[in-house]
This record gives sequence, structure tokens and C-alpha cells, in this order.
Amino acid sequence: APIPQENHAALACLSALRCREFLKSLQEKWMAHGIPERTFRFGISTGEMVVGNIGSSSRFEYTVIGDEVNLASRLEGANKIYGTQILILEKTYELANEKIVGRELDIIRVVGKSQPVRIYELVSEKGKSDDRGIGILEKFQLGINLYRERKWKESTEYFQKILDLDPNDKPSQEYLRRCKEYENSPPPPDWQGVFELKSK
Repeated sequence: APIPQENHAALACLSALRCREFLKSLQEKWMAHGIPERTFRFGISTGEMVVGNIGSSSRFEYTVIGDEVNLASRLEGANKIYGTQILILEKTYELANEKIVGRELDIIRVVGKSQPVRIYELVSEKGKSDDRGIGILEKFQLGINLYRERKWKESTEYFQKILDLDPNDKPSQEYLRRCKEYENSPPPPDWQGVFELKSK
């Protein structure tokens, strides 16, 4: 801003991926010097917002405000639940999916909002995922489809297969936890697969 960019969603996603790679290399240097490991998270939302110089004579800055900005902030925080680094909104994914690889992660309702939103993990640039990674994404999609159909045992099998391939896949660990919880204490009949965020 203020120059219009038709591919703004893809540029935002690619920027986040490049930031992640840069921070990873920086992290390795820090740890080599005894500086503790740190966590970096990103949230990307797409929609209308106000951009520009905002404030008063006592406090004035070039910034961005609006509901979509607040939603991006909630997505950044939601990474903690899934053990991910970059979460993006469905609209962002739809606009950028020719350039990126994303994993459909969940349908969530953030604090202060009544309308649920579908979110994706931003995985990589298109063409930079290996066959193993693509296989994990395919199994994960099958797993969450079964989860939303309340087929807890069948869903569990897919998430366990993913963890057999990658024991550190945090989203699969989270869904495995939920499946076991719902198997013992099922959600109400009107449950639509929406996960309620309890904090910002």
C-alpha cells in the first residue's frame, strides 16, 4: 500500500515463507552462540482494511486497522494450538494456491466473533514439497474429513499413520488428542466440526 497489487495474497504468503527460512538460519547462528531457541509465528488474513498514517499529534504512525487485521492476529496466536508457524485464512489460500502448498487445518471460531473461519497451514512454495510431504497432506485431509463425520476411530488411524512417518507432526498430535477425547465424550448432535478458541 498505497500501490495496488493484484497478487497481494501470494506475495504475503511468499514473504512469510522467506521470513521463516531467514529466521531458521538466524536461529542456528544464535543457538551456536548459546542463545536459547525461539518461536516465530505468522498469521495472514485477506480482506478490506484501513492502511495509512493513523493517530493524533501525540501518537502517529503508519499502520493498518480493521477486522481482518484482528483476525490475522488471532491466527498468529492460534499457531500455538497446532504447533505450526504460519496460518492463513481460506480466502488467502484460494487467492494464492497457484503459488503455495497449504494444508487445510481446521474450522475455528475466534474470540469475539460468531462466524467460524476455515484456516490453512502455509507449508511451502509450490514445487518445493517432496512426495513424503505431499503424502502426509493427503492423509491429513482424509483424517479431518472423517473427524468432521464423527468417525473418531477411522480418523485416528490416519493421524497415526502420519505420526508413523513424522512423529513431530503437531497438527496430527492435536487431532489424535481430540479424537480420543470425543470418543469418550462426544460433542453435541449439532456440532459442525468447529473448534472454539478460548483465548486471543
